[in-house]
Amino acid sequence: MSHILTRLDAVLPADLAHERGPTFGSRKKSPCMAQTLEGSLARLKKQMLIKELEEGYSAAREQGLALCKDFGDVDLEGWGERY
Repeated sequence: MSHILTRLDAVLPADLAHERGPTFGSRKKSPCMAQTLEGSLARLKKQMLIKELEEGYSAAREQGLALCKDFGDVDLEGWGERY
């Protein structure tokens, strides 16, 4: 986390704001909110990366299958003669 701080105003549902008290005790609101936001952002980034990887592998799969089909006849050429 950066050591440079920025002030933000946040509006939260009342029940969520009140629930923070018993959960985090006497901790100040800012560190609590920063930690929660960091965790949420990390999960969102991971979900986005997983989605990008799935899309990339899917596209590569289609290209790989097309290449196999194009070169299918020559892949096994000569195998019957040597083996």
